[in-house]
Amino acid sequence: MSTAKREVDSAAISALAPVAALIPIWLIAIAIFWLPFWQFTDVSYPLFSFASLALGIVLFSKSVQRVFLARLLNARKPTPREAAILHKSWRKVAQANHASTESFVLAVVDSNDINAFASGGHLLVVSSYAINELGEQELAGVLAHELSHHLGSHTIALTIAQWLSLPILLLARVGFVLQRIAEAISHAFSSRFAGLKFFGLLISAALTVVSSLFVAALVVAQALSSAVGHASEFQADHRAVRMGFGNELLTALKRVSDDSETGDLQATNSLIVASHPPARERIAQLQILLRTEDPFR
Repeated sequence: MSTAKREVDSAAISALAPVAALIPIWLIAIAIFWLPFWQFTDVSYPLFSFASLALGIVLFSKSVQRVFLARLLNARKPTPREAAILHKSWRKVAQANHASTESFVLAVVDSNDINAFASGGHLLVVSSYAINELGEQELAGVLAHELSHHLGSHTIALTIAQWLSLPILLLARVGFVLQRIAEAISHAFSSRFAGLKFFGLLISAALTVVSSLFVAALVVAQALSSAVGHASEFQADHRAVRMGFGNELLTALKRVSDDSETGDLQATNSLIVASHPPARERIAQLQILLRTEDPFR
């Protein structure tokens, strides 16, 4: 087994595509937040935008990932029982890579599927179902795969995309709420003030269009994540084989294929590796790698 080190592979570079898709609409969203701020300060829009983007660096802090990012992904701290199961498998993976078990944050997402995903620079999330259903060796294979995403720097662009999506998603939700309020007001006064009804419907339509544009940007980013996600999964599988956990991951994927119609280890967050290759494709690829790769050389 070789010591795994962080590097930037081709999947990490292609993962910048969703970030590029979000930036234009993010600049518009930030402008909306900047306008009221500008009324009381002399801060320019470029400075406000740069500061807003720079704040995203805090998401790469392990402590912030433990508290904020985990909650953003609907993940939680493992229970004592779950922590004992996870750390048993995690110690094997960490030792194989000469890494400290404290270097990464383990979290759990409540799910009835065998889900697992990596985010930020330190966060490894496993579903409660996977913890309960997978054996120690299988769970080690899954954790090795997720660690591989971190070591390949696949999660960097993803974390930036998550940060950029926050103001976009917030404005989209606010827009739809205001649209419903405008619609309700126009209907309430429609019998006495025809002009007010027309104005209310006009405002409602405008808010719907704006909110839909924000949502469309998120959909495009998700579609791009799906397009580039396959390569990152295969590269993470390959790295797991080189770590010496190929057979364990193969067994876990076979379990997924048996337990799931889609056969995917999928994430619950829309921007977290939105699409995985079918388990059968990964199984076939792993079988080839295990015949041709020697993890102990």
